[in-house]
Amino acid sequence: MRLTGKTALITGGNSGIGLATARLFLAEGAHVTITGRNPKTLDSASKELGTGVLAVQGDVTKVADLERAVAAAVRKFGKLDIVFANAGIPGATPVGNTSLASFEEIIRTNLTAVFFSGVLHGAGQCRSP
Repeated sequence: MRLTGKTALITGGNSGIGLATARLFLAEGAHVTITGRNPKTLDSASKELGTGVLAVQGDVTKVADLERAVAAAVRKFGKLDIVFANAGIPGATPVGNTSLASFEEIIRTNLTAVFFSGVLHGAGQCRSP
């Protein structure tokens, strides 16, 4: 098992690619923390994944939610080795027909949240005190 002794945080781990990755990481021996905005799908994913997983409800566009997820993961597993900034949204952005609000939501989710997921990891937020 290639990930035995490793811990991972997967944003958007409650569905799609994130959930599939959580399954794979668990099968490879990792402890996994998943995040998601929707409490119902997060709870369902957590039940499906079983032991070895921690589910933290939150919105990746809110840095405080990312910080809370990292802190919860470190509290439970002692450290983080892997951060998979997976959460993302699609967006129809036709030139000349995209609202500023829509564009900013896509950027906050698909770019800013990924950046801050990496910043938290790189700034030492992933080690227990």
